[in-house]
Amino acid sequence: MMLLDGKNGIIFGALDEKSIAWKVAEKCKENGANFTLTNAPIALRMGKINDLAKKCSSEIIPADITSIKDIDNLYEKSTKALGGKIDFILHSVGMSPNVRKNKEYGDLNYDWFFKTLDVSAISFHKVMQIAEKNNILSKWSSVVGLSYIAAQRTFPFYSDMAEAKSLLESITRSYGYRLGKLFKTRVNTISQSPTITTAGSGIEGFEAFHNYAEKMSPLGNATAEECANYCVFLFSDLSKKITMQNLFHDGGFSNTGISEEIIDQFS
Repeated sequence: MMLLDGKNGIIFGALDEKSIAWKVAEKCKENGANFTLTNAPIALRMGKINDLAKKCSSEIIPADITSIKDIDNLYEKSTKALGGKIDFILHSVGMSPNVRKNKEYGDLNYDWFFKTLDVSAISFHKVMQIAEKNNILSKWSSVVGLSYIAAQRTFPFYSDMAEAKSLLESITRSYGYRLGKLFKTRVNTISQSPTITTAGSGIEGFEAFHNYAEKMSPLGNATAEECANYCVFLFSDLSKKITMQNLFHDGGFSNTGISEEIIDQFS
């Protein structure tokens, strides 16, 4: 039996074959789901989402995730295209102009900082608030966002994205309670290993940290494909009572103080 047979979803953030959202779309399709794909218009022009849409027989609906009007339109068109309410939503969106422009943490551009929070975290609240107001969520639906351990630990290169991920995880708890009461909807974040994606690779020092995390994690870094499998589980009925959680999917990194490989490297 396919885990998502007959379920309808919306996937935010697929850009190219390296992106986690792309892998999630492929795995959801393999498991019987139908879904629409969405991203910002500029990302749609830069990426290869048309190839993914063709592979998954999915409709692409452009939407700026910070725009209430765009999200409204996305939901209206998605429920029409899918023929019913939404069973799962993936929020795989994050962006920091300060990180992109290599701004030091002590010299942040605050307009850019607010943009980081809006795109990477407040948008998660908008996605759920508009879903609630438009009554598009089915009973026992599932909403998943992607987070990172820098929400709870200091990683200097991550800059203001750390604050954004902390806010994302807080919204998960607050809206998870509300949607649970209203629709039995569960809301979780996955705190994923550093993953080689087009977006992640643009962060200065990312490759070095990816290699460090690999040596620190007893199971090694979790890949984008493995994260996609975890998302399928969270969208499925097997996870019906898991909600308001930040779920570490990092090969054990988050609970490892130091590894033998790191000790050997400095011995």
